[in-house]
Amino acid sequence: MKGPAIFLAQFVGNEAPFNSLASMCKWAADLGYKGVQIPTWATQLVDLQKLAESKDYVDEFKGIAQSNGVEITELSTHLQGQLVAVHPAYDSMFDGFAPAEYRNNPKARTEWAVQQLKYAAKASQNLGLNAHATFSGALLWHTVYPWPQRPAGLVETGFKELAERWMPILNAFDEAGVDVCYEIHPGEDLHDGVTFERFLAATGNHKRVNLLYDPSHFVLQQLDYLQYIDIYHQHIKMFHVKDAEFNPTGRSGVYGGYQDWVDRPGRFRSLGDGQVDFKSIFSKLSQYNYEGWAVLEWECALKHPEDGAREGAPFIQSHMIRRTERAFDDFAGTGSDEAYNRKVLGLD
Repeated sequence: MKGPAIFLAQFVGNEAPFNSLASMCKWAADLGYKGVQIPTWATQLVDLQKLAESKDYVDEFKGIAQSNGVEITELSTHLQGQLVAVHPAYDSMFDGFAPAEYRNNPKARTEWAVQQLKYAAKASQNLGLNAHATFSGALLWHTVYPWPQRPAGLVETGFKELAERWMPILNAFDEAGVDVCYEIHPGEDLHDGVTFERFLAATGNHKRVNLLYDPSHFVLQQLDYLQYIDIYHQHIKMFHVKDAEFNPTGRSGVYGGYQDWVDRPGRFRSLGDGQVDFKSIFSKLSQYNYEGWAVLEWECALKHPEDGAREGAPFIQSHMIRRTERAFDDFAGTGSDEAYNRKVLGLD
């Protein structure tokens, strides 16, 4: 496992040090981070198309990060990925994720999003990265708790359409040698293990369909986030280290009652302030030889973001496990060969 790293999305702004790649990289390095994950919609930091098309720009981009003490861990297209599949009920709210010239034009907006993902595949390859973070988008989310009941075959049709939209993107990532890591997230059609399996099957088990593991979303859904690692560890290629808590009351539970984040029973917290069992998570990921980055994604309804960022690096570092190269009881080993093993078993 590599780290600690930090996802810059929640910190980008118009004031220094959060308004340029160089200053953000230095800020992160000064806090103890070794890598940064880049939100590709943040034009203060990156020109995604140039990363896909210009070797000189790629070299400059990598050089800025390295000269300020960090590596680029992955690129993210969470906002663009969302626009690959949008139900019409959400059109106006998601229009803000695209440039102004594509608003009020869902077809053009989707085409733009697909091209953005294809740029991200090539850009990741150019940067020497092997994993990419995104969202799946959603056609079915409005039926997640249906009334009236879902029509027969609706789910199958929805995942067939979602897979068809993603197949050209997945093939572009395959050509680039980069895994697409879907963040499993409420609001997306890929929001738990079952929906991931549906999508994987609908793509013909495409080898680039993989996972970004973020336990915070599973706390809010009351899903077993440790067993999830046991089930899906072969697909987990990225890791967002994010905390959360779930404190249901007699007035509100999983759905939150349309309340603001600070008042919801389920809410995200800064690392160490929530309920996530990170000792067990890091142990399981180490058990399964996870080799990617441990990346802080800071989201908290209470704590100031700069405090969360400052506390995040040492928290992650303290949980990372250097795998042992020998068994703890090797000192008592007696050696063996086939003949001796048979003797121990009473076979001779």
